Amino acid sequence: MAAVFRFVRIASYSRVTFSIVVTSNTSVDTIVSRIEHAAKGDGTVTFVTGDEPVTKSWADVHEEAKAFAASLQARGVNHGDRVALLGPTTADFVTAIQAVWLCGATLVVLPLPMRLASIEEFASATRARIQRADCAAVVLDPDLAPFVETGPDDPPLYTITELLGGPGRPSADDFVRPDYHRDDLFVLQFTSGSTSEPKGVMLPNHTVAANLDAIREAADVDVDVDVMVSWLPLYHDMGLVGFCILPMAEGISLVLGAPQDFLASPGRWMEWISTYGGTATAGPNFSYVLAARALKRAPETLDLSSLRIALNGAEPVDPAGVRGFVAAAERHGMDPGAVFPAFGMAELAIAGCFPIPMDGLITDTIDAQILEVEARAVPVADDHPNAREIACLGRPVPGLEFRITSPSTGEELGDREVGELQIRGTSVTPGYYQRPDANAELFDGDWLRTGDLAYLADGAMHMCGRIKDIIIVGGRNVYPQDIERSVGEAEGIRTGNVIAFGHEGRAGKEQVVVVAETRSEDLGDLATRVNEKTLEAVGVPARTIIFVRPSTLPKTSSGKLQRAKCKQQFLNDELSPV
Repeated sequence: MAAVFRFVRIASYSRVTFSIVVTSNTSVDTIVSRIEHAAKGDGTVTFVTGDEPVTKSWADVHEEAKAFAASLQARGVNHGDRVALLGPTTADFVTAIQAVWLCGATLVVLPLPMRLASIEEFASATRARIQRADCAAVVLDPDLAPFVETGPDDPPLYTITELLGGPGRPSADDFVRPDYHRDDLFVLQFTSGSTSEPKGVMLPNHTVAANLDAIREAADVDVDVDVMVSWLPLYHDMGLVGFCILPMAEGISLVLGAPQDFLASPGRWMEWISTYGGTATAGPNFSYVLAARALKRAPETLDLSSLRIALNGAEPVDPAGVRGFVAAAERHGMDPGAVFPAFGMAELAIAGCFPIPMDGLITDTIDAQILEVEARAVPVADDHPNAREIACLGRPVPGLEFRITSPSTGEELGDREVGELQIRGTSVTPGYYQRPDANAELFDGDWLRTGDLAYLADGAMHMCGRIKDIIIVGGRNVYPQDIERSVGEAEGIRTGNVIAFGHEGRAGKEQVVVVAETRSEDLGDLATRVNEKTLEAVGVPARTIIFVRPSTLPKTSSGKLQRAKCKQQFLNDELSPV
C-alpha cells in the first residue's frame, strides 16, 4: 500500500515532516465574522482600474457593503438565498460581493464574455447559470443589462447603480445582521468548463475558512506586511478566493486591477507591484510570458524587489516560461526564489498544494518515453535524449491529503507512479449543486477525484495533464500540452493559442490534430514548421493541421483552452480555416 502524505507544521511551512497524519485546526467562525474583524484593522484596497487609482480602507468597504446589503434586504434577499453578480472589476463590484455575504446569501459570480464575437453564447450561458443556481436575484453592471434577457419565471434583476444610489436608499444603520452558520453555502463557484459543461461547486463557510487558514500558513502570510496585487477575474476561483476573499477576510492590503487592463498592457501588472511594493501576486503561464516581454522594455527604475510570491497556477506550469520571467524580472530586483509554482482547483476553494516560500522553481527531469509507455516518472540527467522537465508544485496545504490511484483499477499507486490525483480533507467541496450524477463520478469514497494525472516524489506533487485530454498513439500516452507548447514556439504561431487533440483515423488508430491561430499568409511553410515542432515534442507527426484566425480558438471564461470543444468543432466541421 502506498503512503498517503500529509504534513505537520513544526515551526514554519519550510520545516515539515511526512507520513504523520494530523489535521490542521479548522476555524469554526464564519467568513463574515472575519470580514467584520478585518474592517477594524489598517488594511486597504487600491483599485487601479480606470484613469486614477482609488484607495479605500477595508473599514470603508465594509460600511458601504452594509448599506448595499440593506438595499438587497429591502428587495427581499434573505439568509440562504443565492445571488448572482455580473460585472467588471470595480470598487462597486467588490462592495456588492461583500454585501451578498452580509445578507447571509450565497455568492454566484458570473463570468464575463471572453470575446465580443461570442456575445450571444455569453447571454445564453449566463441565463443557464442563473437558472442552474436557483438565484433569488441578479445584480449586474448597468452596461451589461441589455445582454441579460429575463422571462416571467426568472429572478428579479437589479443594477449596481440602482442599489447604491437614489433617494431613500437604505443606510448601513438599516442593515439587519442575520445569524451566520459555518455550514452556510458561502460561494457557488462554477467550474471553468475546460473539459466539460460548467458545474456549480458548493463551497460552504467552513470549507472556505479552512482553505484560507491553509493559505495563510503555507504561504507564511503576514497580514501587517503583505501587499497582494492582482488583475485576475473575480469570477475565477483564484481571483475570487485567493485575491478577494483572503485579503477581505484577513485585512491584507490589496491592489486590484482588471483583466482587460492587464491584457491591454501587460507591463501594468509589474508597474503595480513596483509602485505599491507588492509582495504576492498570481497568474497562469501565458501571463508570465507576456510580463517577461513587457519587462524587457521596462525602465530601470521599475522595482520588483518586494515580491516574495509570484504564484503560477491554473494549468501545467511551463518551466521554460518561468525561467524566462525570472531572467527578465531579476534585472528589476526580483529574487528568483519568489516564483511559486502551485496547484489549486475550485473544488478545493482554491489552494491544493504549495511549495515552500522563496524556494523558487524546482523541477524533476524524467524519461518521457517511460512516462508515456509505462506511466512511471523515472529520473534522468538533463541531457538525456528523452529528458522531460516537470515542475514540482509542492506539498498539500494544511488539512489536505493526496494520493495517486490507477485510472483503470482504482488501485493506490506508489512513489513516482503516474495516475489520478485524489484529494480529501477540510477544504474539499461537498459536491456540485444539484448534480447527483456528476457527484457520483466526483468522489471515490471520501476522496475527491480530480481527473488530473500526476505523481508524488518524496511527498511533492508533479502534474502531468488531464486524463480526458491524453492522446493515445501506439500505446503511448501523449500529452497535448507538450505539443501545444512546442508548436507555440514556431514563428508565425500565436503563443498560447494552439490546441492539440487525438482523432481516430484510418484503421481505428488515433492521430494527432493541431489547430493553431496565425496571422501568417505563407501557410505551406508554416505547416512544415508546425509538423517539425510536433515531431520534436512527442516523436509523432501531426496528421491534420488547421490554421484559424486570431481570437477564434475556444477558451473558457478564465482563458483556458477548451480542447474538448475544439475537437467537437473539428468533428462537426465548424472550424473556420484561414
